[in-house]
Amino acid sequence: HYVLSSGLREIIEGSGVSHEFKEIYACEFFYNEEGLASWPKLDVNFTNKTQFVYRINKGVLDISNNVDVNASKPENERRVYFNNMIYIGDGLTDVPCMKLVKLSGGHSIALYQQGQKDKVQPLLKHERVDWIFEADYRKDEALDKAMHNLINKLAVDNQLIRLSNAQKAEIK
Repeated sequence: HYVLSSGLREIIEGSGVSHEFKEIYACEFFYNEEGLASWPKLDVNFTNKTQFVYRINKGVLDISNNVDVNASKPENERRVYFNNMIYIGDGLTDVPCMKLVKLSGGHSIALYQQGQKDKVQPLLKHERVDWIFEADYRKDEALDKAMHNLINKLAVDNQLIRLSNAQKAEIK
């Protein structure tokens, strides 16, 4: 699990689930000797969120390593295949990544706040996302059920791919 956020990294790291993430890409500050924020260290916007999706895909998580993230890498050698990605976005800065993941064979979900479904319906209408759900994270609500079903689907898809590859290898 990864977080790509235009919010502050420190806030995300302060959450009770931050230890569950392999990496958190979010806005950061440099701090001076007095502990005061003195300069932006990392600004996360829609453009570099797309870069972070490729970093995850290729397994190049170090943001200072621009050589490897931009190098050509065969799909079968990538760390996280796009078709195994589920991108959940809750704002406009997520739209390019949601569409990228969807077009690359993964799954994208746009979340909306209660009463604001009309703001994300165009994303579904124009096929920029696969699904839209209210940002209700409680167990057994629509988003929770969809996530469990998606994860089960990915597990079955991957089993079938392995079976198919094994059968192809027997033929050679």
